[in-house]
Amino acid sequence: MLGGSFWIALLRNSMGAGLMMGVFLLLDRPGPSMRRKAAGYMIFGLLAGIAFSFWYVYDYENYVRFAGMLSIPAIGIFCIKMSPDTIYTGLYKLALGFYLLSITVFCGIDISRVCFGGSIFADILIRIGIAAVMLFLLAFRVRRNFLDGIEYLSGEMDWFSAVTVVLSILIAALIAFWPGTHELSAIRMIRTAILFFMSGVIQYLVYQLYFHKGRERRCQIEKELLETNERLIRHQLELMKESRQELDRIRHDARHHCLFIEEYARNNEKEELLAYVRQYRQELEQHKTQGALSYANGCGTIHNILSVYARRAEQEGIQVTMHVKAAGEIAVEDIDLVAIIANIFENAIHGCAASGRKEKKIHISVMRKGCKIVIQCCNTCAADVKLKHGLPESGKGSRTGIFSVLKTAAFYNGEAEFAVENGMFAARVLLNAGKGCVRVS
Repeated sequence: MLGGSFWIALLRNSMGAGLMMGVFLLLDRPGPSMRRKAAGYMIFGLLAGIAFSFWYVYDYENYVRFAGMLSIPAIGIFCIKMSPDTIYTGLYKLALGFYLLSITVFCGIDISRVCFGGSIFADILIRIGIAAVMLFLLAFRVRRNFLDGIEYLSGEMDWFSAVTVVLSILIAALIAFWPGTHELSAIRMIRTAILFFMSGVIQYLVYQLYFHKGRERRCQIEKELLETNERLIRHQLELMKESRQELDRIRHDARHHCLFIEEYARNNEKEELLAYVRQYRQELEQHKTQGALSYANGCGTIHNILSVYARRAEQEGIQVTMHVKAAGEIAVEDIDLVAIIANIFENAIHGCAASGRKEKKIHISVMRKGCKIVIQCCNTCAADVKLKHGLPESGKGSRTGIFSVLKTAAFYNGEAEFAVENGMFAARVLLNAGKGCVRVS
């Protein structure tokens, strides 16, 4: 610390707060509230700068000891609350912002001492220049790649990553803000530069690790979707083959019916003819009402998915009831419908099979309400089925289907929830998917 008046301290503190909050603002996902958020950052940064500057004037010794460390929770809590991302992603951005601030402080003070005789104004100008370069690189070199991978980070970062980035914050804090003489020597500057480099490597490796973990999981989910879609297509081909055979049978039977009707008409046997026609009509009506599938202007893709898995459920001895009401154009891609409905229905079949109960039931409904699609499925389940963090625990397998449903729902800015109610496992999915709705990718 090179000293200075209250106004010099205010300028330094405002610059430091502005750099840390600038990192948060640039790495936040864009939205309609960005202007209000930027205004909130500016107001809070100015108030924090004023508060820390008064502390600098009235208690310089303790300010030098603790101001750098206390800036982490003071600014970090506010920025994390303002950010729409998870707490783990917020901690990562906090670590990055404080790391850049530490580099700025270190370079400003030591370059000023080495080249300009410890000039306060040289220190300030150097900090402004370095901060401007950092924010420029963040805005035009880093921001786009970071936002492209933020979904991976948000889905994968955990407490281990949080501890790692907090350690990197502490390393940077020990380097730049630990109270002491900070003697001006080449050895100290080289040692400090090495520690900064190691801290930066830690943060970079954390980013790369969780970015690639998230992308690997997304690729696995997409692979599962493609396999599910392939199975659906194979089932559809089987249904088409069976439908063609059924059509041939109907044509064959119709030829015999026509022969009987011609014979009754030729023999002028009106009563027998009417009785035969009534019997044939009753047979047709009975065939029509078989099954428990109700449609009201349903979507063709939904119909096909449900038909395939309903047949599988019936083969397992499971009673299935379905209801579809999804009239009009649906702005949901077919592969996404497969991802949700097929995974939910398949899990319901597995749940019924594992329940050990004699009577097994599945009820699934797909309803459209305005710009939203509501998918609900209830199935018989075992008595020991439990939920952990809102998700069903799996005794075997990787729960890829559940994660696939969650990710696909998130693509459409929707939500999914699971529950166990009265011995039945319930899955509910809400999608924002209609004309004029936007798929969030």
